Amino acid sequence: MSDFLISCGGTGGHLSPGIALAQCLIERGHQSHLLISKKDVDSLLVSAYPQLDFVRSPGAGFSWKPIQFLKFNWQQIRAFKFAMDILQEKKPDAVIGFGGFLTVGVVIAGFLKGIPVILHEANRKPGRAIRLLSGFARRIYLPEGLRIRNLPPETIRHAGYPVRKEIKPLPRDAARKRLGIEVPGKLLLVLGGSQGALALNRWVKESFPKLAEQGISVLCVTGLIKESRGSVEHKAKDGQIARAIFMPFTTQMADVLSCADLVVSRAGAGSIAEFIRCRLPAFLVPYPFATDDHQTANASFLEQQGGCVVIPQKDISALTDEVIETIYNDWLLSQLKANLERLDRNNSTDSMAADLEGIVAEYRKEAA
Repeated sequence: MSDFLISCGGTGGHLSPGIALAQCLIERGHQSHLLISKKDVDSLLVSAYPQLDFVRSPGAGFSWKPIQFLKFNWQQIRAFKFAMDILQEKKPDAVIGFGGFLTVGVVIAGFLKGIPVILHEANRKPGRAIRLLSGFARRIYLPEGLRIRNLPPETIRHAGYPVRKEIKPLPRDAARKRLGIEVPGKLLLVLGGSQGALALNRWVKESFPKLAEQGISVLCVTGLIKESRGSVEHKAKDGQIARAIFMPFTTQMADVLSCADLVVSRAGAGSIAEFIRCRLPAFLVPYPFATDDHQTANASFLEQQGGCVVIPQKDISALTDEVIETIYNDWLLSQLKANLERLDRNNSTDSMAADLEGIVAEYRKEAA
């Protein structure tokens, strides 16, 4: 049995794969501790996993604004000291970082203590933390076809995004029933994430009357945690009632992804991986202010594989007509689903876990 410390807090895109990997490692007989932030998004998601060991660390996101920059550096010092203490207490066999501001301190602390450091990059443009820390890593997992300059080939393995075991395609009607959604006909899911939520939430409110006239209901996960739930009704041309349902956050993602016929979403790597797993055709609207425009790279790759349609935010006015045309095109939806199924053939989480076991075995031989 081995012991792993997984740094994955700060955003859902880092936390979800950390949880998925921890689930897999525990099933294989190992122990895992997950280092998370004190942000609300972390608290909401981890509440669904009381069986996992979560450790909250100091930390703050990076910014060039003077006050925030000083706060970031002070919090990094605190996070590094905290990481050294946690490593002394838990004595893990390896440190795994999924990027973000929490990863910096614990990776450097792990390297200084001689513990194997492993990094995972989910996006098709490596983030700032992964680029900065790549020289400390014994292994870096990257999306297929991606490279980081000046890294020895033996350091790199290609692996997808670990998806939590409960995220899987479920029967549509049963998923709607569990969510309490009673709507006739087609249902469009809209996911704006957190930073990129406002533009898509606004699009839903502006476009819903036209969508409803065509018999399309909408489930919008707003990403605004303090926003209350609610719904709006509108009569379709055939006289039935279409509904726009708004919820700020949900832990029932398998049901949410399975209840819809089509999704409109930002293009985070985690969202894309879950669409692939649940065979959910997508219109992706990359968040134009994402670091290094990585969401455009994510979306473009999936579009090239035949798994989605990409709509730049500047063209969002055309999205309503595109959705109406596509959601009633059963042939196109079936083609998109077939391509998503093809992309989901490899089990990245199991292959990562097996590789991690090999790294720990090698580390123990070196230490003996």
